[in-house]
Amino acid sequence: MAVISPEGVAATERDEPPRGPLRAVLLGVIAVALVLLGGAGAVALGIGRVDPPSADSVDAGFSRDMATHHLQGVEMANLAADRSADPEVERLAFDISTTQTNQVGRMQGWLSLWGVPVTGGTRMGWMGGSGHDHMGTGGLMPGMATEEELAELRSLSGSAFDVQFLRLMIRHHQGGKDMAEYAAAHAAVPAVRTLARSIADTQGAEVRTMADMLAARGGTPLPPP
Repeated sequence: MAVISPEGVAATERDEPPRGPLRAVLLGVIAVALVLLGGAGAVALGIGRVDPPSADSVDAGFSRDMATHHLQGVEMANLAADRSADPEVERLAFDISTTQTNQVGRMQGWLSLWGVPVTGGTRMGWMGGSGHDHMGTGGLMPGMATEEELAELRSLSGSAFDVQFLRLMIRHHQGGKDMAEYAAAHAAVPAVRTLARSIADTQGAEVRTMADMLAARGGTPLPPP
């Protein structure tokens, strides 16, 4: 199923991303459809023709953890519709939300096809660790925001929101890129490796874009953990 573009979802008269409750409903519908289609797409890609990956495999672990990682990215991106007044930030956030919603559907569809729960397991165990706290986030996955950081982001609006959103999303993307690069090199299922490589490439490019946007708005990156 193709990614639904901003124009194809619900463009306004000015071709802007939909805002507020309507946008949340649309993304929810997309997410459900993609979870259902993920399994069917997996069969079409040949995933169902071999023994499914085990729950502790790189393929399953990446799909499970990256889906969770993406969902936080979608949560942060969805805040921009009501809190940002910057069209460039809104467009970026909408692109992140729609792309990552699509990918979550695919990964959760694969997990369903393999008979693997979409939650549980040893977080980041597929990368050879337990908790994998190399980003210094208290046991969170690489690059993820803390609850305190999310609460702060929800409290902001206007340019203050834009700067903090970009700072958090740059770090979030960097952590996701590390995870995707590992899966691209170590996953056994070709479709998983392909998606992981696409995520790594896309998030690397978006980090560069967001770094330029942050600098243009007078912001600085978050300090290293």
